[in-house]
Amino acid sequence: MQESTGTALSAPHSPHDDGTPAETSRSGVLRWYVIAAIVTLALDQASKVWALGALDDGRVRPLIGEVLSLRLIHNSGAAFSIGGSATWLMTLIAVGVTLAILWSSMRVGSSRWGLALGLLLGGSLGNLYDRFFRPPGPLEGHVVDFIDYGGLFVGNVADIGIVGGAGLLVWLVFSNIGLDGSRPQHAADRHADDPDTDEQEQSDD
Repeated sequence: MQESTGTALSAPHSPHDDGTPAETSRSGVLRWYVIAAIVTLALDQASKVWALGALDDGRVRPLIGEVLSLRLIHNSGAAFSIGGSATWLMTLIAVGVTLAILWSSMRVGSSRWGLALGLLLGGSLGNLYDRFFRPPGPLEGHVVDFIDYGGLFVGNVADIGIVGGAGLLVWLVFSNIGLDGSRPQHAADRHADDPDTDEQEQSDD
Protein backbone atom coordinates (compact mmCIF):
# COMPACT_ATOMS: atom_id res chain seq x y z
CA MET A 1 0.00 0.00 0.00
CA GLN A 2 1.21 3.48 -0.81
CA GLU A 3 2.21 5.49 2.24
CA SER A 4 0.89 8.74 0.81
CA THR A 5 -1.17 9.86 -2.14
CA GLY A 6 0.90 10.51 -5.27
CA THR A 7 3.98 8.64 -4.04
CA ALA A 8 5.42 6.37 -6.74
CA LEU A 9 5.70 2.68 -5.95
CA SER A 10 9.07 2.50 -7.68
CA ALA A 11 11.86 4.97 -8.25
CA PRO A 12 12.01 6.67 -11.64
CA HIS A 13 14.30 5.07 -14.18
CA SER A 14 17.70 6.70 -14.54
CA PRO A 15 20.16 6.32 -17.46
CA HIS A 16 22.23 3.79 -15.52
CA ASP A 17 19.46 1.71 -13.89
CA ASP A 18 19.96 -0.96 -16.55
CA GLY A 19 23.30 -1.99 -15.11
CA THR A 20 25.50 0.40 -17.05
CA PRO A 21 28.25 1.70 -14.76
CA ALA A 22 28.43 5.45 -14.33
CA GLU A 23 30.96 7.04 -16.63
CA THR A 24 34.04 8.85 -15.41
CA SER A 25 34.00 12.54 -14.65
CA ARG A 26 34.08 15.17 -17.35
CA SER A 27 37.79 15.79 -16.69
CA GLY A 28 38.49 12.07 -17.05
CA VAL A 29 36.63 11.93 -20.36
CA LEU A 30 38.51 14.93 -21.72
CA ARG A 31 41.79 13.41 -20.55
CA TRP A 32 41.26 10.39 -22.81
CA TYR A 33 40.19 12.67 -25.65
CA VAL A 34 43.20 15.01 -25.40
CA ILE A 35 45.79 12.27 -24.86
CA ALA A 36 44.52 10.24 -27.83
CA ALA A 37 44.54 13.30 -30.10
CA ILE A 38 48.01 14.50 -29.05
CA VAL A 39 49.64 11.05 -29.21
CA THR A 40 48.16 10.33 -32.65
CA LEU A 41 49.20 13.73 -34.01
CA ALA A 42 52.72 13.50 -32.56
CA LEU A 43 53.33 9.96 -33.85
CA ASP A 44 51.99 10.92 -37.27
CA GLN A 45 54.20 13.96 -37.71
CA ALA A 46 57.29 12.28 -36.26
CA SER A 47 56.88 9.28 -38.56
CA LYS A 48 56.45 11.58 -41.58
CA VAL A 49 59.67 13.43 -40.75
CA TRP A 50 61.42 10.07 -40.56
CA ALA A 51 59.89 8.88 -43.85
CA LEU A 52 60.91 12.04 -45.70
CA GLY A 53 64.52 11.44 -44.67
CA ALA A 54 64.76 7.65 -44.87
CA LEU A 55 62.59 6.88 -47.89
CA ASP A 56 63.35 9.79 -50.22
CA ASP A 57 65.39 7.57 -52.55
CA GLY A 58 62.18 6.07 -53.93
CA ARG A 59 63.06 2.50 -52.98
CA VAL A 60 60.42 0.11 -51.60
CA ARG A 61 61.38 -1.51 -48.30
CA PRO A 62 59.42 -4.74 -47.60
CA LEU A 63 58.27 -5.34 -44.03
CA ILE A 64 55.99 -8.41 -44.34
CA GLY A 65 56.63 -9.88 -47.78
CA GLU A 66 54.35 -8.24 -50.32
CA VAL A 67 51.62 -7.60 -47.74
CA LEU A 68 53.19 -4.59 -46.01
CA SER A 69 56.05 -2.37 -47.11
CA LEU A 70 57.37 1.19 -46.89
CA ARG A 71 57.15 3.45 -49.94
CA LEU A 72 57.14 7.25 -49.88
CA ILE A 73 54.56 9.13 -51.91
CA HIS A 74 53.09 12.63 -51.78
CA ASN A 75 49.31 12.36 -51.98
CA SER A 76 47.40 15.32 -53.41
CA GLY A 77 44.00 13.66 -52.90
CA ALA A 78 42.10 11.87 -50.18
CA ALA A 79 42.18 8.15 -49.41
CA PHE A 80 42.95 6.02 -52.48
CA SER A 81 44.13 9.29 -54.14
CA ILE A 82 40.52 10.37 -54.72
CA GLY A 83 40.14 14.05 -55.57
CA GLY A 84 43.76 14.61 -56.55
CA SER A 85 42.76 17.37 -58.97
CA ALA A 86 40.85 19.29 -56.26
CA THR A 87 43.18 19.28 -53.28
CA TRP A 88 41.74 22.52 -51.91
CA LEU A 89 38.26 20.96 -51.82
CA MET A 90 39.57 17.90 -49.96
CA THR A 91 41.19 20.28 -47.48
CA LEU A 92 37.95 22.18 -46.86
CA ILE A 93 36.06 18.91 -46.37
CA ALA A 94 38.71 17.80 -43.86
CA VAL A 95 38.36 21.11 -42.01
CA GLY A 96 34.59 20.59 -41.81
CA VAL A 97 35.04 17.06 -40.45
CA THR A 98 37.55 18.30 -37.87
CA LEU A 99 35.16 21.02 -36.68
CA ALA A 100 32.39 18.41 -36.36
CA ILE A 101 34.66 16.25 -34.19
CA LEU A 102 35.48 19.25 -31.99
CA TRP A 103 31.78 20.08 -31.65
CA SER A 104 30.97 16.49 -30.67
CA SER A 105 33.64 16.57 -27.96
CA MET A 106 31.67 19.30 -26.16
CA ARG A 107 28.81 16.84 -25.59
CA VAL A 108 30.71 13.62 -24.91
CA GLY A 109 30.29 12.04 -21.46
CA SER A 110 31.94 8.68 -22.10
CA SER A 111 35.65 7.89 -21.90
CA ARG A 112 35.26 5.40 -24.77
CA TRP A 113 33.64 8.02 -26.95
CA GLY A 114 36.38 10.42 -25.86
CA LEU A 115 39.03 7.94 -26.99
CA ALA A 116 37.31 7.38 -30.35
CA LEU A 117 36.88 11.10 -31.03
CA GLY A 118 40.45 11.78 -29.89
CA LEU A 119 41.84 9.26 -32.40
CA LEU A 120 39.71 10.80 -35.15
CA LEU A 121 40.80 14.33 -34.22
CA GLY A 122 44.50 13.46 -34.04
CA GLY A 123 44.41 11.72 -37.41
CA SER A 124 42.45 14.52 -39.03
CA LEU A 125 44.82 17.18 -37.67
CA GLY A 126 47.84 15.15 -38.82
CA ASN A 127 46.71 15.18 -42.44
CA LEU A 128 45.42 18.75 -42.21
CA TYR A 129 48.89 19.88 -41.12
CA ASP A 130 50.24 18.51 -44.39
CA ARG A 131 47.52 20.28 -46.38
CA PHE A 132 48.40 23.65 -44.88
CA PHE A 133 52.16 23.51 -44.32
CA ARG A 134 53.69 21.15 -46.88
CA PRO A 135 54.47 21.89 -50.55
CA PRO A 136 53.14 23.16 -52.82
CA GLY A 137 51.37 25.53 -50.37
CA PRO A 138 48.42 26.22 -48.05
CA LEU A 139 45.24 24.26 -48.94
CA GLU A 140 47.20 22.55 -51.74
CA GLY A 141 49.77 20.71 -49.63
CA HIS A 142 50.37 17.03 -50.38
CA VAL A 143 49.94 14.48 -47.59
CA VAL A 144 52.99 12.36 -46.81
CA ASP A 145 52.08 8.66 -47.15
CA PHE A 146 54.55 5.82 -46.71
CA ILE A 147 52.82 2.65 -45.44
CA ASP A 148 52.03 0.48 -48.47
CA TYR A 149 49.32 -2.11 -47.88
CA GLY A 150 50.07 -4.71 -50.52
CA GLY A 151 49.80 -2.21 -53.36
CA LEU A 152 46.13 -1.53 -52.58
CA PHE A 153 46.79 1.90 -51.10
CA VAL A 154 49.48 3.85 -49.27
CA GLY A 155 48.69 5.54 -45.96
CA ASN A 156 50.24 6.96 -42.81
CA VAL A 157 49.85 6.94 -39.02
CA ALA A 158 47.10 9.58 -39.19
CA ASP A 159 45.06 7.21 -41.34
CA ILE A 160 45.55 4.44 -38.76
CA GLY A 161 44.21 6.79 -36.08
CA ILE A 162 41.20 7.69 -38.22
CA VAL A 163 40.38 4.06 -39.03
CA GLY A 164 40.87 3.01 -35.41
CA GLY A 165 38.68 5.84 -34.12
CA ALA A 166 35.99 5.14 -36.71
CA GLY A 167 36.02 1.43 -35.88
CA LEU A 168 35.64 2.15 -32.16
CA LEU A 169 32.84 4.63 -32.91
CA VAL A 170 30.95 2.01 -34.95
CA TRP A 171 31.35 -0.51 -32.12
CA LEU A 172 29.96 2.00 -29.61
CA VAL A 173 26.96 2.72 -31.82
CA PHE A 174 26.14 -0.97 -32.35
CA SER A 175 26.68 -1.61 -28.63
CA ASN A 176 23.97 0.99 -27.96
CA ILE A 177 26.33 3.19 -25.92
CA GLY A 178 25.24 6.80 -26.16
CA LEU A 179 27.51 9.81 -26.46
CA ASP A 180 26.93 10.48 -22.76
CA GLY A 181 27.86 6.89 -21.84
CA SER A 182 24.31 5.69 -21.16
CA ARG A 183 22.62 2.63 -22.65
CA PRO A 184 19.05 3.66 -23.58
CA GLN A 185 16.61 0.81 -22.98
CA HIS A 186 14.55 -0.50 -25.87
CA ALA A 187 10.78 -0.46 -25.63
CA ALA A 188 10.73 -4.24 -25.23
CA ASP A 189 13.04 -4.03 -22.24
CA ARG A 190 10.89 -1.36 -20.63
CA HIS A 191 7.77 -3.53 -21.07
CA ALA A 192 9.52 -6.49 -19.49
CA ASP A 193 10.57 -4.42 -16.48
CA ASP A 194 7.18 -2.73 -16.02
CA PRO A 195 4.34 -5.24 -15.48
CA ASP A 196 1.86 -2.37 -15.04
CA THR A 197 2.33 -1.56 -18.72
CA ASP A 198 1.39 -5.12 -19.76
CA GLU A 199 -1.72 -5.06 -17.54
CA GLN A 200 -2.80 -1.77 -19.07
CA GLU A 201 -2.37 -3.16 -22.60
CA GLN A 202 -4.44 -6.26 -21.72
CA SER A 203 -7.22 -4.13 -20.27
CA ASP A 204 -7.26 -2.06 -23.47
CA ASP A 205 -7.82 -5.28 -25.44
